[in-house]
Amino acid sequence: MISDSNSSSDRRITVLAGHLALHHHAHTSSISASPTSGYHHNSVFSHVLRGPEDPILGVTVAYNKDPSPVKLNLGVGAYRTEEGKPLVLNVVRTVEQQLVNDRSRVKEYLPITGLADFNKLSAKLIFGADSPAIRENRITTVQCLSGTGSLRVGAEFLAKHYHQHTIYIPQPTWGNHPKVFTLAGLSVKTYRYYDPATRGLNFQGLLEDLGSAPSGAIVLLHACAHNPTGVDPTLQQWEQIRKLMRSRRLMPFFDSAYQGFASGSLDADAQPIRMFVADGGELLAAQSYAKNMGLYGERVGALSIVCSTADIASKVESQLKLVIRPMYSNPPIHGASIVAFILKDRNLYNEWTIELKAMADRIISMRQQLFDALRARGTPGDWSHIIKQIGMFTFTGLNSEQVAFMTKEYHIYMTSDGRISMAGLSSKTVPHLADAIHAAATRVA
Repeated sequence: MISDSNSSSDRRITVLAGHLALHHHAHTSSISASPTSGYHHNSVFSHVLRGPEDPILGVTVAYNKDPSPVKLNLGVGAYRTEEGKPLVLNVVRTVEQQLVNDRSRVKEYLPITGLADFNKLSAKLIFGADSPAIRENRITTVQCLSGTGSLRVGAEFLAKHYHQHTIYIPQPTWGNHPKVFTLAGLSVKTYRYYDPATRGLNFQGLLEDLGSAPSGAIVLLHACAHNPTGVDPTLQQWEQIRKLMRSRRLMPFFDSAYQGFASGSLDADAQPIRMFVADGGELLAAQSYAKNMGLYGERVGALSIVCSTADIASKVESQLKLVIRPMYSNPPIHGASIVAFILKDRNLYNEWTIELKAMADRIISMRQQLFDALRARGTPGDWSHIIKQIGMFTFTGLNSEQVAFMTKEYHIYMTSDGRISMAGLSSKTVPHLADAIHAAATRVA
């Protein structure tokens, strides 16, 4: 009896379990079906519109889709070798290996202000080892996320603690500048800078616009190798700009993305900033190691604020921490360690300056080769601006129709304003580009 009773009870449990399993399966089926039916069409984000491609990064997207074997990307702001390949500096590889092999190194958080050695050495690099402002402890330097992050931190600090909220930026300037400053809480206005007629500096317009800016306004200045035009003031013009700005109490905010990368000399490219520091006045400077050390993706940069006293510099730093903490808390350690390692070792530093000069010289050589190729073809127009301009970019003077023609007919990709990255050229590709420019200049109005 007992065994019968147990077996019937087992049977009942088995049948019940089967019913439950079927019920559960049906229930879960209906649940799993609902995201693809009801919810899928009622997303709370369904009103979101597709954002436009970044004008510079969008060029690379179009280039990547082009199957042509002769295609050429002159949109990207990154150095390329003669073979068209990205370059990691030998000195960077050497240091990176040493850092990896050092078992005492850990991955702990950095302080909010970043790696102390990196900050000290970065200030020395941009302001000069003998800078009076460094000697008097009047500079606060904080490690930031490359040049963009340094600009953003500086802009947010100014929006919170500076009496003027208007920043004047050159016309044209790097495409990200207006967004960085606007989102940080500043009001953006422009001053005349580039003269399309001469493909040079509109110096008179610049002086007039800065002369009529309200007292105390912030002014963004490219330290060297102006992006996108490649047009820089002479040192005499810089001196006039400095005198005008100091007399109007305008606040200089330097963007130094190309120190050493423009002329091949770290000191020459920092000269405009040092002129402004030498007069004892205050300023901000954002610097980046993306180009001059090839550390693009490591996002290594610094923001320095030169103050009138050491006490004020210390207070400013305390407020910069309050800007950084809720933004990204503290900066990454790896790239900054590479920079600090190179800057504090004389041999490594010298090796870096040699590699840096080689990059700058190759770009200068590409300018000369392109100019010579256009002259040899008898291309209509005066192309001397190509060798007068400096740094990574050249404002060719080509219009958007000519740019579109060169993309369609010659598979050459650049931003629609005619800006080309000289670093994307090589001796092999110069003739192809010169042919395309010649055709655009002769066949497209």
